Amino acid sequence: MLFRSIYKSTFELGAFALLSIGLIALFHWMTKDKIEAEMQAKLARTLGELVSPSEYDNDVYHDCIVFDSKGLLHASEPTRFYRMTKNNKPVAAIFTVTTPKGYNGDIQLIMGIYANQKIAGVRTIQHNETPGLGDKIDLEKSNWITQFTGLSLDNTPEDQWKVKKDGGQFDAFTGATITPRAVLNAIKNGLEFFKQHQNELFNKPNKCGAIDEH
Repeated sequence: MLFRSIYKSTFELGAFALLSIGLIALFHWMTKDKIEAEMQAKLARTLGELVSPSEYDNDVYHDCIVFDSKGLLHASEPTRFYRMTKNNKPVAAIFTVTTPKGYNGDIQLIMGIYANQKIAGVRTIQHNETPGLGDKIDLEKSNWITQFTGLSLDNTPEDQWKVKKDGGQFDAFTGATITPRAVLNAIKNGLEFFKQHQNELFNKPNKCGAIDEH
């Protein structure tokens, strides 16, 4: 009797688990197009903030290349670089970079870099930092993230890409040093990757859906 009861409970739990997995998969299938549309809309808004549409004339949403950054950008998947050109000449590239060193986990940024290797702009697109402290990396909370516009590895020495507490030139937040420290590291990594692979990024054929192993 006891064995039969345990068997029944196990069977019911297994059936419930399978049903839950099925419902999650169904929900994902039903909403994936909507999620993709929302992501594209968010991307469009962010692209316009970082680089003015008047600065390029190509269809940037369908002109990209996918790179495996070999861990430099800390992406869980290969990174998609959107390319902006005008009269077929490179203008800028837009891509995401992640840092796993946030106070409460990963922080994902989107950054634009001009062909002259200067930052067009940086925005925080995903984080779990502490409200009132680390969340000041979000433009809706503070303009701290805008200070990187126009900076590059050439006009900002390598040893200055740190918060002032660590001997660099950038302000941290009162009571929150870990978050800005992590963001600075991510931005510097993005600049370094762009500098190393700039020619490939702009000269490789358009492959928005295929990984380029370079």
